[in-house]
Amino acid sequence: MTEKYNPMAPDGDVNPINTDYKIGQDNIVVQFGPLGLDIHNRVFAISGLAVVAFVLLTLIFQAQAEPLFSSLRGWLTSNLDWFFIGAGNIFVLVCVGLAISPLGKVRLGGTKATPDYTYLSWFSMLFAAGMGIGLMFFGVSEPLSHFGSAMGGINVENGVRTDWAPLGAAAGDASAAQRLAMAATIFHWGLHPWAIYAILALGLALFSFNKGLPLTIRSVFYPLLGERIWGWPGHVIDILAVLATMFGLATSLGLGASQAAAGLNYLFNIPLGNNTQIFLVIGITAMALTSVLAGLDAGVKRLSEINMVLAALLLGFVILVGPTLAIATGFISNLGAYIEYLPALANPIGRQDVNFSQGWTAFYWAWWISWSPFVGMFIARVSRGRTVREFLVSVLVVPSLACVLWMTVFGGTAISQLVNDGYKAVAEAALPLQIFQMLDVLPFAQISSFLAIVLVVVFFVTSSDSGSLVIDVIAAGGKVDSPTPQRVFWCVFEGLVAIALILGGGLVALQAMAVSTGFPFTVVLLVATISVVKGLASEPRA
Repeated sequence: MTEKYNPMAPDGDVNPINTDYKIGQDNIVVQFGPLGLDIHNRVFAISGLAVVAFVLLTLIFQAQAEPLFSSLRGWLTSNLDWFFIGAGNIFVLVCVGLAISPLGKVRLGGTKATPDYTYLSWFSMLFAAGMGIGLMFFGVSEPLSHFGSAMGGINVENGVRTDWAPLGAAAGDASAAQRLAMAATIFHWGLHPWAIYAILALGLALFSFNKGLPLTIRSVFYPLLGERIWGWPGHVIDILAVLATMFGLATSLGLGASQAAAGLNYLFNIPLGNNTQIFLVIGITAMALTSVLAGLDAGVKRLSEINMVLAALLLGFVILVGPTLAIATGFISNLGAYIEYLPALANPIGRQDVNFSQGWTAFYWAWWISWSPFVGMFIARVSRGRTVREFLVSVLVVPSLACVLWMTVFGGTAISQLVNDGYKAVAEAALPLQIFQMLDVLPFAQISSFLAIVLVVVFFVTSSDSGSLVIDVIAAGGKVDSPTPQRVFWCVFEGLVAIALILGGGLVALQAMAVSTGFPFTVVLLVATISVVKGLASEPRA
């Protein structure tokens, strides 16, 4: 472009994504016969080399990796829990403030823009990408874990309380313990994670669709950094986004592999262990590659809709054959408990419940933040035409209610089996196996368990392929139509990172890297929040 362009100038018309603005100066185009590359040389080179080096070093030094990852996760969550919890609160308050303010009338894409997708397709894509594997892994295990801790009372070690939550303890009262457990579970899957996603998604959509800047994280910082976003400040922001997304996704892929392996062992007696998980990662990554090659509409959109159908089938089945009345009344009760205990759960200061605030909440918030470039960009790409108010209410409320329903159905059913039926196996099983133990005592257990495995796999594929598309857009400087070999590179290395972490310490290693990359990106996201508000203030209202 030869003319000076001011992306902060008000523009009521629909602006296309301006992929030519400043990008060509830093991108390199390489052609190898039928294969082509169009990459942002600094971002792609540094982040790509960092990922390759991490995989190689973790595989070479497997024995040393596990204690290192364990120490890293412990130090970060024990020393920075207040920071993660406080940041999460800021994101929720800003989203609510924007939704009810006059800035909520701003339309993403300009005053004449119309939505690209129906509500059903839109909700399907953001829900499948944002929470899929986690809901399958923690839907039964987290409510059960909190229920057991609440029933056990308050523990004190070396003068420090280690009870699981700031809500007290039920000490034998099963009804009260279930209420506390569900409130704590929903806290981790409700407004806070979706506010984290919404802030970055809103910024990306605003500066791409309304301001005409490239669809990459650095564009969100234009009101604060101006032309410097095209230099090293912007490079660092995008590199952090690539690494956070890569390791956040690897955590989810590792969880999915461990749960799918547990289900296959349960149904078909396939041996557990790293080899099975690695085989699953390889196989599902190959499936994700097929979807990546098909693109956003043909691949990711179709898989997301399949996800929703399968999830609805499994959810409806458990509601019908499980404790239906308890589930129906539990949804309202659990939602009320969440609202009642939300201030105590979100308090970042003076927390004594280290098992909960550090072991659960700090990890979750870092994990969600490490996912935010991936989910945020994905939501932004499919949200053109929505007003800011419509966008924020939909992204915060609809998925949160879906998560409340999911946890109520699966977690509530498992707790009912334990308390009312004396079925202890569901609580005694390993975390990845608990959902299958819950399904085991319901009718058609073999069919429902197989459906659960398929759902984990499809969620796995959806996360991998959409994550690859997002990472590639960032590494290509915001270009949404970059050559296919680049998307293949990132998809393959997502699988390799997950394999390296499985071999280098399993679940602890996966969690450690999510927290490690989530910390610096929390700082990035807090600054981005200021920039988003400044950007919205310069826009005309619909």
